[in-house]
Amino acid sequence: MLAVFLVILVVALQGTVPRENDFPYRVPLDPQGIVELSWNVSYRQEEVHFQILLKELKFGLLFGMSDRGEFENADLAVLWSDGSQSYFAASLCLKRLPKGLAPLCCLGTAEDIVQDAWSDQKGQLHMDSEQNYKLLRALKTSEGLYLLFKRPFATCDPRDYLIEDGTVHLIYGILEKPVSSLQAINVSAVPQKGLQRVQLLKPEISIPRLPADLKTMEIRAPDVVIPGQETTYWCYISELPEGFAKHHIIMYEAAITEGNEALVHHMEVFQCATQFDTFPHYSGPCDSKMKPERLNYCRHVLAAWAMGAQAFYYPEEAGLAFGGPGSSRFLRLEVHYHNPLGLKGHHDSSGIRLYYTASLRPHDAGIMELGLVYTPVMAIPPGESHFYLTGYCTDKCTQLALPPAGIQIFASQLHTHLTGRSVETVLSREGREEETVNVDRHYSPHFQEIRMLRKIVTVLPGDMLRTTCAYNTEDRTEATVGGFGIMEEMCVNYVHYFPQRELELCKSAVDLGFLQRYFNLVNRFNDEEVCTCPDTSVTQQFSSVPWNSFNRGVLKSLYEFAPISMHCNKSSAVRFPVRMANGENEPTLGFV
Repeated sequence: MLAVFLVILVVALQGTVPRENDFPYRVPLDPQGIVELSWNVSYRQEEVHFQILLKELKFGLLFGMSDRGEFENADLAVLWSDGSQSYFAASLCLKRLPKGLAPLCCLGTAEDIVQDAWSDQKGQLHMDSEQNYKLLRALKTSEGLYLLFKRPFATCDPRDYLIEDGTVHLIYGILEKPVSSLQAINVSAVPQKGLQRVQLLKPEISIPRLPADLKTMEIRAPDVVIPGQETTYWCYISELPEGFAKHHIIMYEAAITEGNEALVHHMEVFQCATQFDTFPHYSGPCDSKMKPERLNYCRHVLAAWAMGAQAFYYPEEAGLAFGGPGSSRFLRLEVHYHNPLGLKGHHDSSGIRLYYTASLRPHDAGIMELGLVYTPVMAIPPGESHFYLTGYCTDKCTQLALPPAGIQIFASQLHTHLTGRSVETVLSREGREEETVNVDRHYSPHFQEIRMLRKIVTVLPGDMLRTTCAYNTEDRTEATVGGFGIMEEMCVNYVHYFPQRELELCKSAVDLGFLQRYFNLVNRFNDEEVCTCPDTSVTQQFSSVPWNSFNRGVLKSLYEFAPISMHCNKSSAVRFPVRMANGENEPTLGFV
């Protein structure tokens, strides 16, 4: 697929700063905050309006979208100058602006149709006759240069990027030297560039009424010196007051230390397990050997924020319970710092601000896990560009565990580890696919947030929920098995719903007995022997499989057609007594 470029150059106009309310969503594109993007979404017109603020004017800017953050095969806007003359392409011609203007100057009205171009596999630009961008406004203010343009979600140009639900990889590049022509720009060779992940198509959500007794609580990691490395996960243990009664969280938002907006990538607050009376206070890197092991038992998500996300509101009918009997007083804050330039000396006390009330709403909100059980029986061979695994929440489980009126899913958080590339959950009723609960075809494990659904999804007793994940293991030489480790894999959708039920986990895995038949088959049809002795773990058996096309194909077929083991679990980890058609309990996994 060839890259598509929007080519714009505009004459600097004096004007007032655009109103913030016009563009509710905002992210810094670069770690220094030189380039800032704001946007809004029109579902009625199926368009996205983009506004870029360029705070330092150099010799050009690249901005756009691509599948995974590549600069080839991307859809870009290009602002450029040769140092003495400035140009923009419109109406199938290049206009040369008068001499004496600043290196980056602008010309544009609402009628200007912006010219597209495409690049080859080497990153060189070529003009494109298909017009899909429109320049709306250009303003030079004391803050910098504002550029406003729009683009439809979908176009008729096969080279254009399709803007759809889920993650969008935004890319940027700053041209530090003049260029003689548009064709002289090689996007692959731009030295100062990077990517930012956002959810462009935000749902239109009405803000519920907030109660008069609303209180706030900030969970912050105090005075963290941000390490001078690209990626850091910082863990901090906080504690609720003694005797803290049951409350409902009805809203939360990010609380970012001023000046660190470009470094704080995402954050999560987890509640710790109730099986421990106390947790050690800790503030440090999450991967440190000094981190107490008990912090691994803080996994119940209370709040999650990622760059570009607005405040999260619960529906008026429900709130997320915390505090009171049966609830741990200990919370773990996890902050992801993204510092690709290795900046040093930045102090940070960012966190998440919880809004809560003692006036409990009609329903407790619940969180249910869908997808695959954390088990090595679900594995991805090495060298795969797209390998699919599917987990089921079966009709037998929902029939037994859900109330007659069903549950209402209003938000979702998709989750895999490092090789995950897409995640989708689909609801089926009476054997027919009814609707998609959530889908992210450009999913990144480095960008995970709780997302409000565009519309509430009702799940009734007897419905089935299928969660499918795609993985890319082209850079691995060994099989990637399922599990908790970061180099292992997961396929999970944490759905947020009301009213809360006992059902907390509705997931599956292939039956272990059928997997053993696979290993036996591999032994029969391959020269290399796979150890299948009883005391050998599934992980060890997968590590000895020769990954030829036959073994890959048979494993794919096994995962598609073999019987599954269903986990229909209460919050106490006790299983609902789900039974198969013959009246027997569904099989229980017994692997190591």
